[in-house]
Amino acid sequence: MSAPVAFEKSHLIRFHHCDPACIVFYPEYLVIFDELIEDWFNEGLQVNFAQLHAEQRIGVPAARIEVDFIAPSKIGDSLGLRLVVKRIGNKSFTLMIEGSVGGEVRIRALMVRVVAAIDGLRGVSIPDVLREKLARFHFPDPQS
Repeated sequence: MSAPVAFEKSHLIRFHHCDPACIVFYPEYLVIFDELIEDWFNEGLQVNFAQLHAEQRIGVPAARIEVDFIAPSKIGDSLGLRLVVKRIGNKSFTLMIEGSVGGEVRIRALMVRVVAAIDGLRGVSIPDVLREKLARFHFPDPQS
């Protein structure tokens, strides 16, 4: 198996992301993270996110989010986003997302996403094909 890779993408901080102090209003980061995850599915995992939901009726809702707001980001910043998989379970996986500007980490999040049947709203086992694709981005913790 090849070495794991991170999914990386830039995100321009726009006026609508910011509060009156011209820094990112903290809930906006969750929207940015969800957009990154959708891009990761489409571009990194090569899994059509829209079809996964609409046709396969499988979603990946958040079950737990832990965020460290390290330094503020402001309008005009290009936030470099980096996503890796930290854990792959039976029905869920854990992501770590970092956002940085000029090499300075501004925000870090750990996020547990559950693979769920949209009809019935229940967790389901991660399909083998998806599990294989997740493994490409898996950077397990050394303590695990």
